[in-house]
Amino acid sequence: MNHHVWQPGQEPLSHSNIAKALQQQGFDNYQDFWQWSVGHRADFWEYTINRLGIRFNQPYTEVLNTSQGVENARWLTDARFNITDSCFQREDQATAVIYKAPGKPIQRVSQQSLRQLVNSIANGLMALGLKPGDRIAIYMPMTLESVALYLAAIKAGLPVVTIADSFTPNEIAVRLKITGPKVLFTQDALLRSGKTTPLYAKALEANSPQTVVVQTLDSAIPLREGDLSWEAFLSDDTHFNTVIQSPDDLITVLFSSGTTGEPKAIPWTHKTPIKAISDGYYHQDIQANDVVCWPTNLGWMMGPWLVFAALANKACIALYYGVPTTADFGEFVQEAQVSMLGLIPSFVRYWKETACMEAYNWKSIRCYSSTGEVSNPIEMQYLMSLAGHKPVIEYCGGTELAGGYLSSTLVQDNIPSTFSTPALGTEFVLLDEDRQPTNKGEVFLIPPILGESDRLLNRDHFEVYYKGTPSYKGQKLRRHGDQIEQLENGYYKAQGRVDDAINLGGIKVSSVQIESVVAALDFVKESAAVAVTNQEGPGQLVVYYVENQGASLSDDRFQQVKNTIRQQLNPLFKLTDLLKIEQLPRTASNKIMRRTLRDFYEQKQKT
Repeated sequence: MNHHVWQPGQEPLSHSNIAKALQQQGFDNYQDFWQWSVGHRADFWEYTINRLGIRFNQPYTEVLNTSQGVENARWLTDARFNITDSCFQREDQATAVIYKAPGKPIQRVSQQSLRQLVNSIANGLMALGLKPGDRIAIYMPMTLESVALYLAAIKAGLPVVTIADSFTPNEIAVRLKITGPKVLFTQDALLRSGKTTPLYAKALEANSPQTVVVQTLDSAIPLREGDLSWEAFLSDDTHFNTVIQSPDDLITVLFSSGTTGEPKAIPWTHKTPIKAISDGYYHQDIQANDVVCWPTNLGWMMGPWLVFAALANKACIALYYGVPTTADFGEFVQEAQVSMLGLIPSFVRYWKETACMEAYNWKSIRCYSSTGEVSNPIEMQYLMSLAGHKPVIEYCGGTELAGGYLSSTLVQDNIPSTFSTPALGTEFVLLDEDRQPTNKGEVFLIPPILGESDRLLNRDHFEVYYKGTPSYKGQKLRRHGDQIEQLENGYYKAQGRVDDAINLGGIKVSSVQIESVVAALDFVKESAAVAVTNQEGPGQLVVYYVENQGASLSDDRFQQVKNTIRQQLNPLFKLTDLLKIEQLPRTASNKIMRRTLRDFYEQKQKT
């Protein structure tokens, strides 16, 4: 057994949330539990909803109804509830949020204080004349205010349109046009690593509706007529009665990373976050009084995921207002005593290059979780070592699933950069190009899954996810678009998106595989591989790279990349072009926008 593998000891095998569920349900092993979770979905979700303590004002009469087909599954028939009520189930004085603003000491907020802030925001929203069903937009970093605002709007029956703080005015305008919110909330500016980004000015440029502005700069900026400061907006009334709704009432509109055309507007309803809460409970093993830190944003699925998965599991959210690549973040993790740290692999790459986290004591971390891009085993081994050899829960899913379909657990061996199991309550099949089951191919989900989308605001849902999909053992399949390989030991490895697959000389290879061999070259900080079509026919390989600082200039870089790909992957893979780029274009959720690079290259060839 490889010494980099983490093996569960007595503690997780008896005290993790999965271990407790196994004991309670009388299962001998995890595999049987997972099998039950997909073989008896209604029973599994009924058990899980009770286990999580989801609060209902009127109970459901049926967990799952598939009489209209699995693609139109109905969940929690007749239930009436508001998912935010499940986020406040601890004692008043328990710490609900820990946060740190740049240059300021750590602040701790009790559940009682958070509830009062949520209620005064909800009353402020009512004072603006909003009614249940009206939408608001949040274009802010992940702060105490944005988390409380997010909960307050949902508590008041107002769906939230979430817009990542990194977006340009044009991208903001597109999202406002699709969703039509009545009010937008933002900050005056965003201070990050010495740079000030004017958020309010960008919102105005996007022609935002009435806007409420949180002040972070030392002096107040002038506001457009009709706009309000956060202080003027907040109500003094800290009592508010939750608006009780149906499981299918809209709570959030999130956007998929649309690299071409309009992004898909994906609605979340009151039932959707139960999936996030369940994944956090079983896979990330979030327990009462844990401290959960996951640098993210409400505009990316992991923002809402963090709010629900932490608070409804009676844990505390740790918010760091700076960039997570500085030593100050490492100190925050130590001081806040983070027990579950979520991240994207590029953070780890940076931590390893700079060794900036090695001075800190991260012993409070019980596990990490990694998502958003394909990770690298050497970097994940390094990450494990930063907390004294702790496991990394690899986590792969989607905005339209509210969580993962592939994950790891604390009751199985943890092998860097691999997934040990489909997520509980979730099943999929890998199919090759001939639609036959394979151990390396495209992911098709086997519905129904609680939390999966059943409609889109600006597309035909059936067409996007179901039209033309094959069936498997008589079951209808749902398209997902990831490419996954199942290894000989039964574990899984991510291979990027199917549309990131490249056909070179009749052989299919994923961009990720090419990038991983190019990454080993000393002058490459990161790279993106794309296949472009030109006059010479299909599948010309073009690699973009970001230069490593201090790299030597002497050698022929094109030749180095070409030889590396031929020697390590396949001598038939011919490199057509190698291009240096300042930075790779990325979506809000940090995925490389390969399609943008491909389009850019093809345009350039035409001119």
